[in-house]
Amino acid sequence: MTSEREAGGRVLAVAVYDGRLLLVTQGDGGPWTLPSGTAEPAETPGATAERVVYELTGYLVDGTEPLGPPDGESPDGVPAVVCQLLTDSPSGGASLPAEQIRWVTFADTERDSLPSSVRAYLQGHSPV
Repeated sequence: MTSEREAGGRVLAVAVYDGRLLLVTQGDGGPWTLPSGTAEPAETPGATAERVVYELTGYLVDGTEPLGPPDGESPDGVPAVVCQLLTDSPSGGASLPAEQIRWVTFADTERDSLPSSVRAYLQGHSPV
């Protein structure tokens, strides 16, 4: 993974905990998706993923594991970063209300809507 990314690049956060994946929706019946956001100047994809998860959900995560090719980008060019949960409850500063945040078991994710690198990760890390 590159150490820095140009400002404006989108990053996907693959936040996992106990066989579950964090998904968010922007409301109005929109799809449930991985938290994602835009990198700030000189911000690594891991730091972007950590910040985005915190800003959207209030959860603290550690985003240190890039998915996909060595540069951490999925085939569509968007980096995906696995984030391990550091706190079991969110802070009060989330920008999304609780009903727009949910944890879904790996088996219950709609894998077709996830990048191939994320699908492969979930398949290899699903609890038995």
